[in-house]
Amino acid sequence: MSDRESPSFHAVFNYGEASLWFVLAIALALRLRMARPWRWLLPLAFAVFGVSDLIEVQTGAWWEPWWLLAMKSACALVFLLAWQAQRRQGSRDG
Repeated sequence: MSDRESPSFHAVFNYGEASLWFVLAIALALRLRMARPWRWLLPLAFAVFGVSDLIEVQTGAWWEPWWLLAMKSACALVFLLAWQAQRRQGSRDG
């Protein structure tokens, strides 16, 4: 991209999305200072997901190269497992 070209909608959207994931990662890192050692995974996964969006701006697709899809899938797995653990913990408290 030259100096005079404006970024595409796709690029602007991914930059904004990456910023959101970074802010969420920082907020969770500050909020989830709990006893369980695996809790650091969730903020880390959101930060890595933000990095994957920055890479996506360069590649133009979330599924190419293959390792970008693997990175996003690993993050999604952490999100799912954290949600499942939270639901399980909430049902014990409830």
